[in-house]
Amino acid sequence: MAYMAYTKNPHMPAVRREAVQLVKYRGWSMRKVARRYGVHPSTVMKWCRKDPTGGWREIPTLSSRPKTSPRALPHEIVAAIVKKRIGRRRCGQVIHRELSADGISVSLCSVQRTLKRSHLLKERSPWKRPHDATERPYATHPGALLQCDTVHFLLPDGTRLYVYTLIDLFSRWAYAEVSLKLRAYKSASFITRAQKRASFTFQMIQTDHGPEFSTRFTHILHGRNLSHRHSRVRRCNDNAHIERFNRTLQDECLTGVPRNAASFSKAISKYLPYYINDRLHMGIDFKTPAQMLKVLPRS
Repeated sequence: MAYMAYTKNPHMPAVRREAVQLVKYRGWSMRKVARRYGVHPSTVMKWCRKDPTGGWREIPTLSSRPKTSPRALPHEIVAAIVKKRIGRRRCGQVIHRELSADGISVSLCSVQRTLKRSHLLKERSPWKRPHDATERPYATHPGALLQCDTVHFLLPDGTRLYVYTLIDLFSRWAYAEVSLKLRAYKSASFITRAQKRASFTFQMIQTDHGPEFSTRFTHILHGRNLSHRHSRVRRCNDNAHIERFNRTLQDECLTGVPRNAASFSKAISKYLPYYINDRLHMGIDFKTPAQMLKVLPRS
């Protein structure tokens, strides 16, 4: 904590001033003043020493945090931790291992605390709302679970171009669109247009924690009778299907295409029919998404 006061009574500074006035201007004894305010006489003595004006200013409440600690890390170790962090921006676990290899004995907790006190850790934004941990359904039929993501491209002029992608886990049916901006309402509109293209009904959409899939995106989908869940934090395999489709789209469709919205849109519109109707997928026993949509799952 940055503030560790031994009392948080907001009136204590004024009480100390009045106590000093009673001693220095009214001539009260320290014992009498101590009985009046319910403190020890030595406390009144300390208040009088802290106020050189003789009772004409309030005595603020200072922090009770010790200035030094016998178990504090040596400055050399703190400097080594900060140096390794600033050098290659490695995490605390890697820095701890590197220090151990260099013969410096320090605990992982001390490394993490040092990085935090030095403001070298990326703190979680207080404005970011936590997402609900919705249970993940099994992809037993088309539309039971779809994964959505965005691919970012940096254009030669310094601007960015985005591609929204969507894939159904059961049939591997996929859809993609080019966008110039990332917004929650644009993400929801993309899902709506994909639903019109699909021959099955969407039930749940899974995304990462990007700003384009924020709480507003969830509320918009709920208003359209669609469920939304976020992938688990630090679980990269949760969105494995859509990440693989993103790579396939870039390797087989967008490689060599001029980086502009018109060229990307034209290439994607030609590639999606091939991906759905003709491209064999190892994950679905060398079938196409169109063939999987004709196969009814067993009840």
